[in-house]
Amino acid sequence: MSKVVLYIHGKGGNAQEAERYKKFFTDCDVLGLDYKTFTPWETREELRAEYELLHSKYDSVIIIANSIGAYFTMNALSDKELERAFFISPIVNMERLISDMMLWAGVTKQELQDKQEIKTSFGETLSWDYLCYVRANPIVWNTKTDILYAGKDSLTSYETVSGFAGATNSSLTVMENGEHWFHTEEQLAFLDNWLKAII
Repeated sequence: MSKVVLYIHGKGGNAQEAERYKKFFTDCDVLGLDYKTFTPWETREELRAEYELLHSKYDSVIIIANSIGAYFTMNALSDKELERAFFISPIVNMERLISDMMLWAGVTKQELQDKQEIKTSFGETLSWDYLCYVRANPIVWNTKTDILYAGKDSLTSYETVSGFAGATNSSLTVMENGEHWFHTEEQLAFLDNWLKAII
């Protein structure tokens, strides 16, 4: 049976990060997708096209997704046949995150609707179209999923991720002193051990 692992990176990441996971999936091809768009309606088309291509070549598709890559994956592939998914620091409630960022930036819904886009001091651009899309397209997720969450994640609360894990019957592992971006030697070792234990 031929299998492929598709890695979907987070913001600021890239497809080359997929190399890290080849040592864990020795019986699979491991590929990374360098998507070129960053709105959920555009990345949805990119991810679905990539899925169809892989699905035509392989018997089974497995996903590894990081941060917003997990949201893009769920938005794009919820109706597709996937063997399994591994989410690292996933954004599982985009509407909540946007609402939090609006709060941090002191932006009201009316202001955002009036201006359509507002650049924040912390480097994110708030978009009314983005918020409307997220509200109109709630996530439904049924794939067997394992989640790695950082106790010091500044983008998603433990309550949010644990609620998602419970609702989707996903396993949830927490690195208490981890950060949203797993990048230190200690954090990456934890990530590696997490994957080894559940594959």
